[in-house]
Amino acid sequence: MSEARPNAIRDGKYVELTYVVRDSKTGDILTEVTKPRHYVHGVNEILSPAITRELEGKTEGQRVDLLVDCSEIYGPRDECLVITEKMSVVPREYRQLGSQILMENNLGQMKSFLVTKIEGDSITFDGNNPLAGREVIYQVKVLLVRNATEEENEYGGKRDEPDAC
Repeated sequence: MSEARPNAIRDGKYVELTYVVRDSKTGDILTEVTKPRHYVHGVNEILSPAITRELEGKTEGQRVDLLVDCSEIYGPRDECLVITEKMSVVPREYRQLGSQILMENNLGQMKSFLVTKIEGDSITFDGNNPLAGREVIYQVKVLLVRNATEEENEYGGKRDEPDAC
């Protein structure tokens, strides 16, 4: 029966897709992936397992809208990971909104933080995933579904070719 829909997403199929992530409350676009992402279904995942499961059985040209509680993917928002410092103690190269900085805790573990606010002589770093604690809508557009080649199955998708000189 599964061959009745040969271009349906299932294990062993090469899939190309794009997606938009919207805040479920405001509708604002949080992330937009316009360059097609590719993977082999059942071999690797480019989105969370919950989203990948929902793509099963979908076909080329379909758009799938999924309400996702990001607390299940990234955990709840942790205010202990929000740090505000005096601008003067922060190296100049990190004094810009959106800058990332690796910080080490007292156990020697490294964590990436993002500059999220600059106000007066204070700068705020946030170590939470930007989607942590949020409810979002993933709008996934399935662009291509076909049988994966042997190499794609081995690699988990298409190897990106380097740009020609």
